[in-house]
Amino acid sequence: MSQDYPQPVTMNKANPNDTSGNSNAGGTTAQAGARVTALPAQGTTGGPSGGVIDRRRLQELVKEVDPLEQMDDDVEETLLTIADNFIESVVSSACMMAKHRKSNTLEVKDVQLCLERNYNMWVPGFGSEELRPYKKATVTEAHRQRLALIRKTLKKS
Repeated sequence: MSQDYPQPVTMNKANPNDTSGNSNAGGTTAQAGARVTALPAQGTTGGPSGGVIDRRRLQELVKEVDPLEQMDDDVEETLLTIADNFIESVVSSACMMAKHRKSNTLEVKDVQLCLERNYNMWVPGFGSEELRPYKKATVTEAHRQRLALIRKTLKKS
């Protein structure tokens, strides 16, 4: 089984009327260190859906969760559509983040920020290796007094 890995792509200028000369014949190519990748083109995944994930891979994922599970064709098609829409939304939002940074390069931090802000998701192991700070709930004095009162009444019982 051969795996097709994403390939670097050329990003087009955001403004076709831009005459600043900052582009490379209508676009720029990813340079050193940062990598811009493209999703497989429609129809290249081997599945009838033509999306990022094909029916066979979806069935493999379902079998990992429950080997006896069978899905209807409508359910498969709906899940494939949801996956494609999710990926399209994340990539589009991440590209807007990169554009906001005035960069032609889509970086991991753009995707991370999009996932965290829009979907409250964090994928560990990518980007910075810093630990995310855990916000400990602040306990007010009034809360401590209520807890003490509850403990006191429980001891009496």
